[in-house]
Amino acid sequence: MNTKKLMTVACAAALCGGVWAADEVKSVPTSSANAKPSAQEQEEKEDSPLDGLVAIEAGLSFDSRYMTYGVIDGKDPILTPSAQIKFFDWVYFGVESIFDMTKANGKRGGYGNRAGQWTTLDAIVGVAHDFDCGETLGALSVDFNYIYEYLRRYKYHNSDAEDKDMGDTQYLNLELSLGDLWFEPTFAIERDLMADDGTYVNFEIGHTFPLIDGEGEDGDPVLAFRPSIGQGLGNTQRAAGYFVKYKGSEEPLDHGGLMDTTIKGELTWNICENLSLSAYIAYSDYWFDDNMRDGARAHNADWGRSCDHSWNFYGGIALGVSF
Repeated sequence: MNTKKLMTVACAAALCGGVWAADEVKSVPTSSANAKPSAQEQEEKEDSPLDGLVAIEAGLSFDSRYMTYGVIDGKDPILTPSAQIKFFDWVYFGVESIFDMTKANGKRGGYGNRAGQWTTLDAIVGVAHDFDCGETLGALSVDFNYIYEYLRRYKYHNSDAEDKDMGDTQYLNLELSLGDLWFEPTFAIERDLMADDGTYVNFEIGHTFPLIDGEGEDGDPVLAFRPSIGQGLGNTQRAAGYFVKYKGSEEPLDHGGLMDTTIKGELTWNICENLSLSAYIAYSDYWFDDNMRDGARAHNADWGRSCDHSWNFYGGIALGVSF
């Protein structure tokens, strides 16, 4: 967000708050100036017209490996800062970037030493909202967004072709979730618009177990653990754009089907109302499709003999701030 605009909004909000506070002080008798606000006054304060007008979130995550569809896109750790601003609890704009932390993550494709450099920059625009579906289903969370992914320009060498730049890509994403149900089902669709016109679908179920309860019945727990399991599915174009048929082959995998199965455990600590810290550990493998499993092995093998398998263990931590 433009700094001048942000400062203008902040100053305007502070000015309105000061005028409101001064008016309230004048209307309250001296003897009750230090009295606690009533429940009605608290509710009116919570329902302020400014609530939900603008919400800002920022995050910083560390991942032990750069993983996509349960396979390796970088075998060493990455750092990912992100930010998002949302208006009226509907429309949001975001940005996210991936930083390579070692030169090894530039090895695949011959990108060279990218240690400490950003490698991708995503610009995001979307709409997201929670819809009340009654007592049985609870809230339906809907998130639809468009992403333009810019890849930093690196020359890479292919023995069968001239050196060329990596190209950008674009995505459309739709995610639906029912977080109030015990199994917290989430259904997500990703459509690649530029690289291969492929489609990837993922379905996940899990449950959040509060370990330390928060204040109030509806408050977020101070500490919570969420185990989950997810299953991916890719069409032929998605598989062909990502995998070859087997190790040493240059022929794209012309076969769609069940892709990664991921088992994950996440621990979240809500430090305060606007600050959270989370950590996760995950296991991914290609269990159900032999052709996909061979493609995953071939993809991972590009990172060396130690990665010559279809499964992966990885983890990470993330810090989130909201305003």
